[in-house]
Amino acid sequence: MPFIDDNFMLTSKTARELYHESAAKMPIIDYHCHLVPQMIAENYQFRDITELWLGGDHYKWRAMRGNGVSEDYITGNKSSWEKFQKWAETMPYLMRNPLYHWTQLELSRVFGIDKLLSPATAAEIFEECNAKLATPDFRGQSLIRKFNVETVCTTDDPADDLRYHKHIAEHPFGTKVIPAWRPDKAMAIENPDSYKTYIEKLAIAAGMEINTYADLMEALRKRHDFFESMGCKLSDHGLETFYAADYTDKEIEKIFKNVLKGKTPNAEELEKFRSATLHDFAVMDAESGWAQQFHIGAIRNNNTKMFNLLGPDTGYDAIHDVQCAAAGHRFFDRLTLEGRLAKTILYCLNPKDNEVLMTMAYTFNDGSYPGMMQFGSGWWFLDQEDGMRKQMNALSALGLLSRFVGMLTDSRSFVSYPRHEYFRRILCDVIGSDIEKGKLPASEMEFIHKMVQDISYNNAKNYFNF
Repeated sequence: MPFIDDNFMLTSKTARELYHESAAKMPIIDYHCHLVPQMIAENYQFRDITELWLGGDHYKWRAMRGNGVSEDYITGNKSSWEKFQKWAETMPYLMRNPLYHWTQLELSRVFGIDKLLSPATAAEIFEECNAKLATPDFRGQSLIRKFNVETVCTTDDPADDLRYHKHIAEHPFGTKVIPAWRPDKAMAIENPDSYKTYIEKLAIAAGMEINTYADLMEALRKRHDFFESMGCKLSDHGLETFYAADYTDKEIEKIFKNVLKGKTPNAEELEKFRSATLHDFAVMDAESGWAQQFHIGAIRNNNTKMFNLLGPDTGYDAIHDVQCAAAGHRFFDRLTLEGRLAKTILYCLNPKDNEVLMTMAYTFNDGSYPGMMQFGSGWWFLDQEDGMRKQMNALSALGLLSRFVGMLTDSRSFVSYPRHEYFRRILCDVIGSDIEKGKLPASEMEFIHKMVQDISYNNAKNYFNF
């Protein structure tokens, strides 16, 4: 019997019923990911399994480094086979790490391979995967279609021209691919030189000069409107914490002009500027009827030596330990008083903040829409069984699990869609266990089946108006 069988992660009869009869059949809406639009548009063909699996997966890179694998076999110049071999050697040591499950799920669901990856099976699995990747059925678009993905939202900067989204819309392949607005660079004034370069790029995209903060907001509104014309319905913000300092328009104009002149802002100026831009971003979203997402609590690029060698997003980020409650409540309270609070999803990277963000969300729900403001799925380091269960428990204890918009991949990989299956199996196991323990009524199975379907798909489709 294969390790990943039909009842993988489903520890009760009721969990199996919920999964197989309701969760498994639902399409996927991947409302937050980091797939490269160009690769989707060009229906990218991967050279081999090493490029597909290890080419940019810093989850795997961190694990390999922890297993004593030299950087030559991770981001270095070793051959594809040698890198894959090192991943296979790492696999047995990954037991109880989610990468062990994800790797076997991807082998099974993408390639139809049920053998356990190990040094003994590495060569045959390498050859079989590569042979399949050479066929049209394993190009980028086919990999997405394989998992019944209805909608994908990529992560895009306001200065992006969205040419590849346009191409995809003109050459549909069965999955809707739309942009999501990620304006983090527009508030990143801590490095004046790189910020000035970014403002010049944004000015070209907006077709106007940007000399003042008012110009900046006008340019961003133009780009916001353009994104909306391309189907965008949601934004995303990656923050250490929320920002809600008091400021005046005059102060923000002065800070912006000084940064363009090359002056590095002090801590107070940085806080004020971030507070102003974050507020103005939220206003734009509310006026457009978008949903906004806030990812809180990452501390990035911590290994200076390796950052200088490899750059960002290479496996040297971590969980931050910051206070986010006071500033978050001030931020959302200000928007509420102005009548400018959009649909909002909050994600935390530090599990200590699960209940903090959960109660923050429900402080500002106003009855205008079910789950208008809500606590999002386990993110990044919390995107694993324990993290998912804790997120579901916090959401259930302090809010409405039934209104949850469910899972996303937050991934750069075309083969991360089994994570939706993983999430759904855990969801069904949590609910099924409660039913069998008498914590939920077995007499309400019709509603519970609907709840599972809603969390898996319907809630996201309705929430984002896809």
